[in-house]
Amino acid sequence: MNRSSVTLTVLFDAPFWVGVFERVDDDKLTVAKVTFGAEPKDYEVYDFILKNFYRLKFSPSLIIENNRTFENPKRKQRAARKQMQKTGIGTKSQQALQLQLEAKKNRA
Repeated sequence: MNRSSVTLTVLFDAPFWVGVFERVDDDKLTVAKVTFGAEPKDYEVYDFILKNFYRLKFSPSLIIENNRTFENPKRKQRAARKQMQKTGIGTKSQQALQLQLEAKKNRA
């Protein structure tokens, strides 16, 4: 079954506001990063998506695992806490952005 989804996360990455687009197509994750500057209003983000989404340069795709099983929320919290103590902060999106940055360096 083909599944596609796009998620936008707007966060403050000092000193700028940044938007991270995550696109998942058939268990492949690609990511694009956009710098907004000042804190964007909702209508500004919506306008940006309408005008510039197809111009975004997404990273090379990463294969992700899609396990859609129900898990107890407390168990998830314990597993997340244990994983953070082992490896620190790092997500698939951050890894994809790092790959995109390395690819740009290799081209230059």
